[in-house]
Order: sequence, then structure tokens, then C-alpha cells
Amino acid sequence: MINTQDLTWESLTNASNIPKPVLSWLDDEQSLTAKLKQQFDDFSVNVLSQIQATPYSNENEVLNFEGQSVIREVELLGNNQAVVFARSVIPITKDTKDLLSIGSKPLGEVLFNDSSISRGSLQITHTGNIWGRRSTFTIGTTKLLVSEFFLETLYA
Repeated sequence: MINTQDLTWESLTNASNIPKPVLSWLDDEQSLTAKLKQQFDDFSVNVLSQIQATPYSNENEVLNFEGQSVIREVELLGNNQAVVFARSVIPITKDTKDLLSIGSKPLGEVLFNDSSISRGSLQITHTGNIWGRRSTFTIGTTKLLVSEFFLETLYA
């Protein structure tokens, strides 16, 4: 849905010209799933793909992982309309084996409901009018990367 291969990411503190309606979505430490469930009466996940593949170089730089990964791309739907595109890079390790079978369950629900999982700092990017953020989550000794892109239908 969004080509994330060549995007430039930066710290949220270094970013400028972020539209105010977008900033409240980018600069939020809580679960995006929980926030969307508060915003929409009907929330669901549409799994676009979940395949074993090599992450993009900008993703590998963050993860510092050389093994096999699963790339999961989903649309988060609010009232049956795509409002967020998410791309997750999940290295295949003993720490992440349970994540690989969640189906259409929101990944954020799993990550934020386990106090042993820690979240790294946020980075942001934009392409045209679509703004995105990404952060790592550490499970055991494994880092996974979650990138979320806020579609204009969310805040227009």
C-alpha cells in the first residue's frame, strides 16, 4: 500500500511542519489499537500479507538482525474504512514464535498487554500527506519493528 523502502526517518523532536491533527497521532505512547477502538465504534484488522522475507535495509539497520523475518502488512479499519497502514518486521526467534500466529488479532494488543515487552523511541517520516511513525519493541532478546502510517481519512 505504501512503499516504505526509501523513506527517511528522524526523531520526533527534530521534525518540523507536522500538521496539528497529525501530531496527536504521531506523538502518543499508548497503544494505537486502544486509541482507535476509542475513536471508532467498529474497529478491525485487515491482514494484507504476512510472509517470510528480507526486511528493507533501513529496517535492518534499526533491528541489527541477520536471520529470517516475517513481514506483516495490515490495514487498521475504523468503521470499515482504512485509517492506518502498518508494516511490522518480526525476526523469527524463540522470543517471537507466538506472534507469528495471531492472524487478524491486532499486534498492538499483544505488545501493549505484556509488561515484559519494552518499546523503543519513536521515529517519524512522511511521504506526501501521509505521516508515519515507527518504533522497536523488545521481547526477550529480540527486537521487532512496527511502522504505522496515518492515512488522511483518519484526521481529515
